[in-house]
Amino acid sequence: MHRARLGVLALFFASGIAVASGPTRLIMIQEQLAVGAAQTGLLILSFSLGAVTFMPLSSVALGLWSKASFIRATALVCSVALVAMGAFATGGFRLGAYASFFVVGACAGPWDVAMNVAGTEVERAMGRSVMPQFHASFSLGTVMSAGLGALAAWAKVPLTVHFGLAAVLALGLVWWGVLGLAATSQPPQRPERRTGRRSAGAMVGWREPHTWLIGIVVLAAGLIEGSANDWLALGIRQDFQVPEAIGILGLGAFLCAMTAMRMLGTGLVDRYGRAAVQRMTAVLALAGLAAYTLAPNLVGIMAGAALWGLGSAMGFPLGLSAAADDPAKAAARTSTVATIGYSAALAGPGLLGLLADHVGYRPALMVMALPATFALVLAPVLRPRPPRPSEH
Repeated sequence: MHRARLGVLALFFASGIAVASGPTRLIMIQEQLAVGAAQTGLLILSFSLGAVTFMPLSSVALGLWSKASFIRATALVCSVALVAMGAFATGGFRLGAYASFFVVGACAGPWDVAMNVAGTEVERAMGRSVMPQFHASFSLGTVMSAGLGALAAWAKVPLTVHFGLAAVLALGLVWWGVLGLAATSQPPQRPERRTGRRSAGAMVGWREPHTWLIGIVVLAAGLIEGSANDWLALGIRQDFQVPEAIGILGLGAFLCAMTAMRMLGTGLVDRYGRAAVQRMTAVLALAGLAAYTLAPNLVGIMAGAALWGLGSAMGFPLGLSAAADDPAKAAARTSTVATIGYSAALAGPGLLGLLADHVGYRPALMVMALPATFALVLAPVLRPRPPRPSEH
């Protein structure tokens, strides 16, 4: 089980590197494509649209192929599309950049579902909360990506070179990580041709009100976290006219704080429970948003970004862990909750971009106080709930 845990950690770390590479260079991408906030929001939207379109199919695909094969395939296409996006952005080809980022999302989303299912299997086998550690590994990948992005921006490294190196690193980690999944993986079960039982099982999460409530918590978490990834650095640069690397360092403060909370989160969840930890982090998110949007100087903004990161850390892993409480329906419910969570970015980037065009990036981000409040109020739905006999 130790090898399986390390393998899943590697998969989350690789996903963090791949997914965060684009946002860390968003300032450069925006300049290369010569677009404003609203059109940048459409670029981010293309990623989310790809993820939400293909994530619902993940539970079906995982019934046909092994997690190892599925993760390898999605990670490979995701990495190739990331490099293509860099090339299109460098050439100023907007449609190509949007299409490539759509493919990145279309593969990153299902990859996310598969590795989370693997993570919940390890968590059940170990008998204690470890999902926050896996998501901490994802955050460490985003921190590394932010560091590489800041260094690449300072050294004026072309987007294609930067994204190419990130892709190679991520794929190497994936190929090593999937080797550890054999300790928990079960052979894929082919769907029965004469009945719709397999298809019905894949859709079970969409028919359950409780799964939808968990999904709303994850949706709120996705908005709070995703808005920082997309707009935090741009807000710093707009208000203080600092170099691209300084804006990325602000994002780095957010990501480092989020990683630290996820590392601490395992012990906090074991001691206080999922609901209590979610309430605490939602309050921190509200405080961080207020500090980031209202602070008059860079020091205050960096402190706000860090608080925001602490508050953004736990909603996603806790929601996915809650969705997988029943092993028999873990894949279907995880797919449902993750899809709802990723759909946060369908409207979020575009609306924030439009709002930012009128009021600026930092004031626009204060809107994220609304989903943070939802995450606070709905925290009790994350409490463990034993499966009912009728559910089997």
